[in-house]
Amino acid sequence: MPPRPMIGRFADQYSGRVAEYIQIPTPAGKFDALAAGPEDGRPVLLLHGFPEAAVQWSEQLSVLGGAECFAVAPDQRGYSPGVRPQQVADYRMEELLGDVLAIAEHFGWQRFDLVGHDWGAAVAWTMAAAHPDRIRTLTAVSVPHLDPFGDAVRNDEDQHQRSAYTQAFQSAGAEKALLADNAKKLRQIYYPGVPQHHIDDYVQRLTEPGALTAALNWYRATRLGGGQIGPITVPTLYVWSTEDVAIGSTAAMATADHVTGPYRFEMLEDISHWIPEETPETFTRLLLQHLVSHPE
Repeated sequence: MPPRPMIGRFADQYSGRVAEYIQIPTPAGKFDALAAGPEDGRPVLLLHGFPEAAVQWSEQLSVLGGAECFAVAPDQRGYSPGVRPQQVADYRMEELLGDVLAIAEHFGWQRFDLVGHDWGAAVAWTMAAAHPDRIRTLTAVSVPHLDPFGDAVRNDEDQHQRSAYTQAFQSAGAEKALLADNAKKLRQIYYPGVPQHHIDDYVQRLTEPGALTAALNWYRATRLGGGQIGPITVPTLYVWSTEDVAIGSTAAMATADHVTGPYRFEMLEDISHWIPEETPETFTRLLLQHLVSHPE
């Protein structure tokens, strides 16, 4: 569907629309989600990362809804109680892509704009590589293209050190360590950058029985396979921040070599890993500009 004409006009003046809670039925179960904007608007799907939830996109949902987009942010597999399988294998990338396609199928979206942060960005990159015919635009936040990222983890000492935490997350004792002492270590992950009320919300969700295990299973499932995803042909915006403790510059800068479609790279100075929440106005403006630049 062509974008509404008002998208991009006076974007900073949009009052936005309050996101509404919805449920999305799929063959895997019901996803909890937040949605804003008219259902016949330009479809935008936003995928959160670890250890967060759909609420991380609150500011973007409001602005996108006010811009006459239909913006949907699900609590992803394991984060939605209705889609919380117990087996690690159920969190392989193939299953995560299947969820994206099932959500799009529910709404009847033939093509849609895809936005992802952290693990959501990993899913978004892979989705755009595997199903470019379904993706109008890609916006990836923090996590770079997975091919140079994998190379950097293996061969770049800086990135190797930054990614060392993943082994702890894959260990059998990760849940106990993160939740000990009133979830002290879990709470520390969000600093700096995430608003306190969001931290409280995330911690409450992840202390529910089975929730943190499901979230950590995303990391554990990476041991079950995965290879290179190949070049990205769709219009792509990649946003990276210089104070990201998890993602160094090597793969961020190399991402341009893996996008053959229109590409825009934005580097945000003095911002942490939590871009959508720490600097929502800047990021949302970049996102809107990207959508406006690629209406078809």
